[in-house]
Amino acid sequence: MIPWQDHRARLMEAVRALDPVELPLAEARGAVLADDVRTMHPVPLFDNSAMDGFAVRRSDARPGARLRVVGDAPAGAAEDPSFGPGETVRIMTGAPVPSDADAIVPIEKVRIDPAEDGAPENGTTGSDGLPARIEILEEPKPGAHIRRLGEDTPAGEIAVPAGVELTPWHLAAAASAGHGRVRVIRRPRVAVVSTGSELVPAGQELRRGQIPESNSVLLAAALDADAFEVVDVSWFRDEDCEDLAGHVRALAADGLADAVVVSGGASVGAFDVAKHALAPLGVRFEKVAIQPGKPQGFGLVDDRLPVFCLPGNPVAVSVCYELFVRPALRVMSGNDQVLRPTVLRRARVGWTCPKGRAQALPAIMDERTVAPASAGGSGSHLVVSLARAHDLAIVPAAADRVEAGDEVEVMVLS
Repeated sequence: MIPWQDHRARLMEAVRALDPVELPLAEARGAVLADDVRTMHPVPLFDNSAMDGFAVRRSDARPGARLRVVGDAPAGAAEDPSFGPGETVRIMTGAPVPSDADAIVPIEKVRIDPAEDGAPENGTTGSDGLPARIEILEEPKPGAHIRRLGEDTPAGEIAVPAGVELTPWHLAAAASAGHGRVRVIRRPRVAVVSTGSELVPAGQELRRGQIPESNSVLLAAALDADAFEVVDVSWFRDEDCEDLAGHVRALAADGLADAVVVSGGASVGAFDVAKHALAPLGVRFEKVAIQPGKPQGFGLVDDRLPVFCLPGNPVAVSVCYELFVRPALRVMSGNDQVLRPTVLRRARVGWTCPKGRAQALPAIMDERTVAPASAGGSGSHLVVSLARAHDLAIVPAAADRVEAGDEVEVMVLS
């Protein structure tokens, strides 16, 4: 058996980042930015109001002053309404500040003059027209509530640096900087393959010897959550060795997929279809010192298509996806941060570990402690326990037992 860290390192070294593509912002979330995004104009683009209120000359805006409202400055308007001494202009948040103004008085800091016919007394105005006058309740500070041109970022500055994984905040920054499209490292397109004659689609009636197929559900959902693109989901029976080999050859030849993840059939049994079908294509199968997930396979079919072969038990599939498949795909995505963060926690209870193999145990963690998600141990068949797990407790191969209070490394999955 080889250490699981060595197996992961081999996978990550075998793949490379994909070529850049240009995408609209709406399709770029989760992709890694290939080039710096620079501001095409100052941000903000012009002096604008940070509040709903009234644009004023500070020299006129003393407490108790009554100003005549002579115009409106709505957001999006191109006009520059002028006003003179003793006058003001109503303004909306985001609207350009009139050239005659040097401060904004928020609507909460004025009173609509009740002496004016038809003016409401609660300080608000309707959509029928402007109030005739306002009374200033509080003197504004110089430049109060004015967002100045270029205050956030001047033109030509880096708004979003290359190499970041684009979040909604990054995308908003790129849009504000004047960009509708960005160049990103292309996200891997992944084909998912489940194998096993015992499998039937989830929700169907089962007969003796059959089980619901959950691996493709798990893998497709995990890939989607990590912003990879699922391009094909298929299932092959144990006797479909030639069909599986042909399917993978076709994926390698037509360029539909950038990677293939196969679950099941990776061990040494007579019916392990993945090993029989894919070993002749260059996929190397070996034993990895990890529980669950000892039988593993990996290779580059036609020297270009990474094929990951995982065990068939769902817990093993979930663990191996996190430990091996996800890091390699993040390398292909151009991401510098390929590994999940880890923290140290004290074991809440004791549990046994396999001899000679590291253990990756679906676990429940709080601020101080960690415990197995299942009371039944770490068996790879305990799939329902995944619903309770949020993290993976990683125990080194040298340990044959974890005692309550022992320090444990935990991989944070959420």
